[in-house]
Amino acid sequence: MKVSSFNKNLNLIVVLCLITVIGLSGCQQLNATSGVDNNTQETATSAVDNSNSEDNLSSGETNSNGKESNNQDNISLNNNSMNLPRLEGNATVVMKINGQSVTIELDGNNAPITAGNFVDLVQQGVYNGSMFHRVIKEPQPFVAQGGDPQSKDPSVPVTALGTGSYVDPTTKTSRYIPLEIRPEYDETKEGVTPPEIIYGQTITTAPELKHDYGVIAMARSQMPDSASAQFYFTLAELPFLDGNYAVFGRVTEGMDVVTNINQGDRIESAEVISGAENLKK
Repeated sequence: MKVSSFNKNLNLIVVLCLITVIGLSGCQQLNATSGVDNNTQETATSAVDNSNSEDNLSSGETNSNGKESNNQDNISLNNNSMNLPRLEGNATVVMKINGQSVTIELDGNNAPITAGNFVDLVQQGVYNGSMFHRVIKEPQPFVAQGGDPQSKDPSVPVTALGTGSYVDPTTKTSRYIPLEIRPEYDETKEGVTPPEIIYGQTITTAPELKHDYGVIAMARSQMPDSASAQFYFTLAELPFLDGNYAVFGRVTEGMDVVTNINQGDRIESAEVISGAENLKK
């Protein structure tokens, strides 16, 4: 689908608001029960005006100055990531939404930590009963975002949804995962060696896993290593997000269910139906 350069520029701005896992103050003002403001220009202005919110500073894994990590930081992130769940291969998850099934194929070969984190949370039941708190379909299809663990608690105000993270029940601390992106390569070539996965920073070259229609990716704040539990489905091709957010799988069945998700809909259940043996903790 072709969009004008004007709309693309607006999307580049609103993404800071519309896909934040921690939630900017401007985003929190959007009513999570009545739908998202359809006026893209107003939403973009709100995001820009509140881009320095302290709410974004939730992940302790980025530089203290909030800039992208350098090579030394990348080495440190690789070492720290060894303690996170990893998916060594593929896995399949089935979500029940509005009584219908959505099948998701997860790519642990190109996003082992991101996919592993998701599988681990599915197995723990973290997503069962959680809400899709931000669904953007107008003025053009964008994303359906959900997975905030606190959305399961009816006492949490809707204005706070989008600010939650997964809290490890053993350590009582939030788990954050690094931004994880593998640069593009031609996997059809015999003997090709995939490029190293880049951690903790965005990339300007094409990624292997792109924001095609119907993929699943991790939501985060402006800090690269602030993803935790929240994710989003893409409702259109969103190439302007490539290299900035970690895609880790795609919907293989039930995309019609995904496109019909409305703000406030809940994940009734999520289950790993194959590939669970590929999860390493």
